Amino acid sequence: MKQTHKNIRPLFVSLSVLLFLSLTGCWSSHEIEEQSLGIGMAFDKGKKSFIEKELNEQGEGYLSKDLITSTYQLITPQVASSTTKQAGPQQKSYLNVTETGDSILQMTRELSLRSEQPLTAHHMKVIVISDKLAKSQGLEKLLDLNFRDNDFRPSCIVLISNGRASNTLETKKAGEIPAFRLVGIVENAFRTTRILPPMSLIKIESKLNSESSFLLQNVLSVKGEVKFAGAAVIKGKTHKMAGTLNEEELEGVTWITGKGKGGVVKSFDKETGQLIVYEIDSMKSTIIPRVKGDSISFDVNIESVGRLSENWVVPGDTFKNEFLKKAEKSSEKEVKRLVGNVLEKMQKEYKVDVAGFGNRLRIKHPKVWNKVKKDWDQTFSETPINYDVKITINDYGTSGGSKK
Repeated sequence: MKQTHKNIRPLFVSLSVLLFLSLTGCWSSHEIEEQSLGIGMAFDKGKKSFIEKELNEQGEGYLSKDLITSTYQLITPQVASSTTKQAGPQQKSYLNVTETGDSILQMTRELSLRSEQPLTAHHMKVIVISDKLAKSQGLEKLLDLNFRDNDFRPSCIVLISNGRASNTLETKKAGEIPAFRLVGIVENAFRTTRILPPMSLIKIESKLNSESSFLLQNVLSVKGEVKFAGAAVIKGKTHKMAGTLNEEELEGVTWITGKGKGGVVKSFDKETGQLIVYEIDSMKSTIIPRVKGDSISFDVNIESVGRLSENWVVPGDTFKNEFLKKAEKSSEKEVKRLVGNVLEKMQKEYKVDVAGFGNRLRIKHPKVWNKVKKDWDQTFSETPINYDVKITINDYGTSGGSKK
């Protein structure tokens, strides 16, 4: 028995040594202090920076067609620490670096020639593409690297800018980080019907592969200030931007899809012309495809429950059902106007389905869908669509009674 213990002891010692050797940590990792964390990217039509022009004049730059200027928003340890120590009105919490070329990957690698800290994209939050570039280049080309490279999270959202995309990654507010600001605005969808559900890289790749037309949120930037203003229409066949929907038209799409989380409907009383504001508590839309032989049509039934949040009608007694019914009808009329206007734009001007009609047809009538899916946008542009809106006011706040 003692002999057995003597034989086992050396074995345990050897195993312990091997275990200690395996606990060496992440030997191939880089310290956080040595990293530049990429949090935002912007793609514009090619525009060389001063240093790139100098290199090309000296024959030192690399050969490229200069189709794209990429702007990378970085957070480095130096920027973070200097912001903490020297907080002031002009202090920035981020660093923007630009490169111009025709290969997204090559431009990214060029950053290694300008800084000792390599770019990492694991924390990339947002990619902004200028409208001019989106009209001239297909999104499947511009985002190909992002789709393939597992450094980019599939949840990274994509926006279209009205004007240069790099401007959306600038701010005048001390301590504010533009990329985080853009992502934060997306999360305000519970307050307005003018913000689309976020379009991530993985969702866009799916749309491109299926050749479905879709919308991307449009963002406007002026002197460091930004605003979400309508949406860009991406054509399924070309993968390029075909045009835009303004803010009211985007509201119409939100009502058709029923994906709104909140917002307001501003209408005017028919008799007095005074303001009535309905606030959305819930929204629901049902798109019903109708098929008779080779004929396709759709019925859209929209329902919403909410509150009367603002009333300028004098006289107007919000305690009376008669007045509330009048306010409901006024709001319904406005929603019908929004829906009708955007359907006209989708079917007659752009000839695209960006509201999910084709998807409902695919689910309800798969055999019919297989016949028309190849050229669905054109078929959709000629398809009759009927719509009905039902709004219910179940709350009018703490104020009521007759206004005289």
